[in-house]
Amino acid sequence: MSVNCSLWQENSLSVKYFVFAKFSEVLGECFLLFTLILLMFLVSLTGNALITFAICISSALHTPMYFFLANLSLLEIGYTCSVIPTMLQSLVSEVREISWEGCATQMFFFSYFGITECCILAAMALDRYVAICSLFHYATQMGRGVCAHLAIVSWGMGSIVELGQTNFIFFLDFCGPCEIDHFFCDLPPVLALAWGATSQNEAAIFVVTILCISSPLLFIIYSYVRILVAVLVMPSPEGRHKALSTCSSHLLVVTLFYGSGSITYLKPKSSHLPEMNKLLALFYTAVTPMLNPIIYSLRNKEVKGALRRTLGLKKVLIISN
Repeated sequence: MSVNCSLWQENSLSVKYFVFAKFSEVLGECFLLFTLILLMFLVSLTGNALITFAICISSALHTPMYFFLANLSLLEIGYTCSVIPTMLQSLVSEVREISWEGCATQMFFFSYFGITECCILAAMALDRYVAICSLFHYATQMGRGVCAHLAIVSWGMGSIVELGQTNFIFFLDFCGPCEIDHFFCDLPPVLALAWGATSQNEAAIFVVTILCISSPLLFIIYSYVRILVAVLVMPSPEGRHKALSTCSSHLLVVTLFYGSGSITYLKPKSSHLPEMNKLLALFYTAVTPMLNPIIYSLRNKEVKGALRRTLGLKKVLIISN
């Protein structure tokens, strides 16, 4: 694709705009994908908003597990809103440009919500570990103050890390072509456009990945190994089933989130395939956030009950108005 020179600054070393690559020359394929992503986006927003609202208004759900679930749902809303609107626009519009500042902002929020979600998922694993392996101390070890501190650290860590990483990347020089072979400003495709040596940036991204993505995953695995050991020694089959059922939704969400993300960010640079990266990006930005509220609502009786009461309350309010 030829890049318009007006996109460049006068020194020809830094671009003022990036351009997203066109998904397909076939208009029907673009509109089909647009429709599918829009539907998933709307389902994701609706589902996560309903779960957050249901947890807030239902006193029965004011427990650590559901406190973290509400945080997770808020994260999913921010996560999808940071990339899906741009993705939808680039699919059906000839205007596929994003400013330098806009690209940096999008990258910050996308990565920020992603890192924070890793931390929240680890906090949810800690909650399940304490509930099953240290039940008699659960009230003190997972009190409101502890949960609030875990949430604050999770949200704060993501912002600090991503402020540094985004600045580190966008202080690089970018020269033509300024076409991003992706749907949004993700780290690998943007870094591929940088001029000069980028080995330090790639090393920094790898370190952030290990510390902020892999470390929470290792903690989750460790927690569930301990949980499994504790469950296996339980004398009652009913007790074992109940303990495992409280963990199943979280385990499934972790698998979906980390499965696609790990393939994208932990694989060697030489094996990066743009088309595969786009497919994985669709999965972890559109499919996974849509599935999470469905998983928790279908597999959890308390959440289903709270959602029914929430929907019933909305109907009453609509009728009364």
